[in-house]
Amino acid sequence: MDIINKKINSYVETHTDIEPAILQLLNRETHLKILLPRMLSGHFQGRTLSMLSKMIKPKRILEIGTYTGYSAICLAEGLEEDGLLTTLDINEELEPFVRSFFEKAGVQNKIDYRIGNAVEIIPTIDEEFDMIFIDADKKNNGNYYDLVFDKLKHGGYILADNVLWSGKVIDENPDKDTKLVMAFNEKVQNDDRVENILLPIRDGIMIIRKK
Repeated sequence: MDIINKKINSYVETHTDIEPAILQLLNRETHLKILLPRMLSGHFQGRTLSMLSKMIKPKRILEIGTYTGYSAICLAEGLEEDGLLTTLDINEELEPFVRSFFEKAGVQNKIDYRIGNAVEIIPTIDEEFDMIFIDADKKNNGNYYDLVFDKLKHGGYILADNVLWSGKVIDENPDKDTKLVMAFNEKVQNDDRVENILLPIRDGIMIIRKK
């Protein structure tokens, strides 16, 4: 299911800043060499993440789910001069590919790239974050949210991806995976510690601000 009309989506991309050359290359290489390239943020969402990061001007960012590093590079564009982005991913096979693109993008010194299970790594991180991007296995979205909440500064932001789940969240008989996404959305909606807005960008991004 297309969330946005294809012609409208094309028009939106045409009137959005162009994809930087290094990200165009990463986009192409991901589609040519890596499984499940649909997981890549891509041009429009990538520029959205970059813009949000530049608006927030974070000193510390946590990303859960690196994939091939596209979103990390986008988010790093808004970091303060001495800022750092910590990104977690469980797929060690992608590490050489991802690190090579961090170097090509010139952000290797701004990114702390860790391989392992995020559920196990997050409790070991003794740090406060201005911005957190959740884009990993959807069944754990609620767990990630709970694990990171106390590590997010008041006034800080959590961005959660894929919250529309290809439009399946409005199905009359949702499948198991869709129900998990819906449960996370309801969890956030009913959390009086935050204010939130769900944007129909690509597969849906929930922007959550900690009060």
